[in-house]
Amino acid sequence: MRLASRTIELGERTIIMGVLNVTPDSFSDGGKFFEPVLAIEQALAIEKAGADILDIGGESTRPGSEGISADEELARVRPVLKALAGTIKIPISIDTRKAAVAEAAIAAGAEIVNDVTGLRADSKLAEVAATRRVPLVLMHMRGEPRTMQKTPFARDVVADVLKGLRRSIAVARRAGVAKSQIVVDPGIGFGKSFKQNYELIARLPELRKLGCAILIGTSRKGFLGHTLGKQPDERIWGTAATVAASILAGAHIVRVHDVAEMVQVARVSDNILAGSAR
Repeated sequence: MRLASRTIELGERTIIMGVLNVTPDSFSDGGKFFEPVLAIEQALAIEKAGADILDIGGESTRPGSEGISADEELARVRPVLKALAGTIKIPISIDTRKAAVAEAAIAAGAEIVNDVTGLRADSKLAEVAATRRVPLVLMHMRGEPRTMQKTPFARDVVADVLKGLRRSIAVARRAGVAKSQIVVDPGIGFGKSFKQNYELIARLPELRKLGCAILIGTSRKGFLGHTLGKQPDERIWGTAATVAASILAGAHIVRVHDVAEMVQVARVSDNILAGSAR
């Protein structure tokens, strides 16, 4: 992936994307880093823990969540982006589904756009990515956050994900985004049943046919809570299992909350893939 500040090689080792939710209502840490000063401290802690990318989001897309305006979203993330400019050394990804937010975030220093709707919410996001020449993460979401866990699930989850991501890729390519700048995400937990989330991890190699790098986010999600009977901040071991499985199945980037621990998981998983100690 070519960024303004550097090039990130995908495939040599797993890239760790650390999550920073600047929201009052995210499922795993809602409100914890809502205040700018706390968000800035957490961003620097994520970098210190070993993350390769910092993913900042100002709008919760958890199941049942309601959307917010672009102005409100920017009011949450812009102070953090401005404070981190020239301070943090790892690249910043903006987690948004709005072109206006992406444009402003890039102007404030973000170098990657992460769209959980795969361009369904705002196709102009692709134009922003193309014009600004930033990598674009396209995630598959079935339905909308408010209702996605209440509507019928796909009969064949992998076929549904592949169909949706092919559409997203086509929209991005028509806007001028280079194929090498597109990353796909199957959208664990976004309009999928608990069983389907496990199936997607097991069948992750089938996403390779899309010809793009693969990102996956399983961290602390509800399907792990269903299996383990644990609250979000108690799902670290379940997350570790899914991160290792995803890496061994071909994921290039893993999006996680518990960065220091998942750096260790990724390093060992990478050594297993290589068949040697590095």
